[in-house]
Amino acid sequence: MKLGNSDSEGESCLENRLSLVSRKESRQQSNGREAKNKVQRPIMFDSRRVPLVLLDITCLVLVALPFAVLTPQHNPFKRGFFCNDESIRYPLKDDTISYQLLGGVMIPLILIVVVGGECLGVYFTRVRTKSSLGTNYVARNYKAVGSFVFGVAASLSLTDIAKYSIGRLRPNFLAVCKPVWDGIDCKSEIYIEQFTCTGDKTMVDESRISFYSGHASFSMYCMLFLALYIQARLQTRWARLLRPTIQFFLISASVYVGLTRISDYKHHWSDVLTGFLQGVIIAIFTVFYVSDFFKKPVEPNAIQEDISHTSLQDNPSNGNNYRSTD
Repeated sequence: MKLGNSDSEGESCLENRLSLVSRKESRQQSNGREAKNKVQRPIMFDSRRVPLVLLDITCLVLVALPFAVLTPQHNPFKRGFFCNDESIRYPLKDDTISYQLLGGVMIPLILIVVVGGECLGVYFTRVRTKSSLGTNYVARNYKAVGSFVFGVAASLSLTDIAKYSIGRLRPNFLAVCKPVWDGIDCKSEIYIEQFTCTGDKTMVDESRISFYSGHASFSMYCMLFLALYIQARLQTRWARLLRPTIQFFLISASVYVGLTRISDYKHHWSDVLTGFLQGVIIAIFTVFYVSDFFKKPVEPNAIQEDISHTSLQDNPSNGNNYRSTD
């Protein structure tokens, strides 16, 4: 009888223990599901990111400040010339590619490609991970477009700093200036600093900012930025030759823009070459050190940590590219 009672008591204790364990496991599973649901819910706006966004805007304004100050003033360094300088005696011609045409084509092209590319990248990430995570399209486009705009501001500011502080004369300077030759002593072959221009003052000031070419630097930055973006995002087998073909035409378009500045007598060849170099440096710096285009792809279980990053100050790894979903 005692043995039977002890057995029944043991079975009762075992049942109680099992019931407690089962209730504990059910609570843990319930808490896990709730936490998962909370994580999977896209964070469209996080107030904690406001200071970082304001910091991004402040940095952008500071970088663009030289361009915003120097361009309206339009007061370049007043450089003189030698009477026998043949490099500034070329005729005045119209621009083959104007500033308006350059910006009106390149900027919308890049914005369309980048915004479309980021949206496709987020979509394919969702398809590969079979989840609703990483759906914050605004955050992805904010970082990609913000990186591009930051590079534009840096390129324009550096170009204007060089233009207005050096004041190199354009190849068509004498045709624009139309100096009063009667008051200039060209027989002694001295450096002429005191002379009077009879041409339009705005055009004369414009003819004093030859170094270095803004067309060359801006076009090279835009096209190389886009070429590197395509290199990072267009990662598919069928694009093995398509990708370099697109990149070839992008860089060729930039080179053509720079060459027209020489044929239009707006810049010396060294102005264009320096502009190309500056555009290359700014594009590489922006893509590799400001954007996160070439960061290593994130793991599927870590994507939820990336959906609330809506600031350029955060550079989480991201795997947005146009890969196959197989």
